[in-house]
Amino acid sequence: MTAPNEISVSQLLRLVGTPDCPVIVDISIDPDFADDPYLIPGSFRHPHTDLPGLIGRLDGRRSVVTCQKGIKLSQGLVAWLRTEGLEAEYLSGGMYGWRDAKGTMRIPASAVPEPVGGSTLWVTRHRPKIDRIACPWLIRRFVDPDARFLFVSPSEVEGVADRYGATPFDIDGVFWSHRGDKCSFDTMLEEFQLQSEPLMRLAEVIRGADTNRHDLHSAAAGLLAISVGLSRQYRDDIAQLNAGMALYDALYRWARDGFDEGHDWPTGRT
Repeated sequence: MTAPNEISVSQLLRLVGTPDCPVIVDISIDPDFADDPYLIPGSFRHPHTDLPGLIGRLDGRRSVVTCQKGIKLSQGLVAWLRTEGLEAEYLSGGMYGWRDAKGTMRIPASAVPEPVGGSTLWVTRHRPKIDRIACPWLIRRFVDPDARFLFVSPSEVEGVADRYGATPFDIDGVFWSHRGDKCSFDTMLEEFQLQSEPLMRLAEVIRGADTNRHDLHSAAAGLLAISVGLSRQYRDDIAQLNAGMALYDALYRWARDGFDEGHDWPTGRT
């Protein structure tokens, strides 16, 4: 019988990438992690000995705790979090269970930039349209939910990156940018090893809209239209990003669950 504070791999998999996903905390001890240095998308590592620090970082949010096998470390910490009034579950089977299940993705820890002040910090050109909203969405939903983004003048991106320790993206000559006929979103999918069918489907739409190749997918022109509209609607780039998060949440659910659904009304017309 499933324990009341346990979540299965399949249950968590349905939540990863959505705004309903709980905070995922990996408390694997260092030797175990060194043997298999991969992360569940959206998770962060935290020592199991630092309960006060974890409580502060969770800030009241629901969490899923995982260790190597989902036994004593994660079950014990979840029980402790619950005594503090926090909603917490442990992942059945732990990291081994996630690794061995069909359809799961894992991010190489080495691909994630070092945090700045507790979370990753990214910088790009101001007045975003497509890639510069899609990439932050991908990062917050699959890499670092607390990631912060700086939007600055194009000529100042690299200088700001240097002064503040931020990771530059979607500008010429940096690692996280266009490669050949692919866009920055494609680069992030490749480097973070996020290769699921829904994300690859979404990438086609983003690439088509971002590189003006609407033949790649029928939805590309629509994404361009909505993106241009958003950019005209908001003067503040952070406000635009926050609005764009809802747009890409919807696009992801379409790519995952509804890509083959059509719509016609009234029905029965010849």
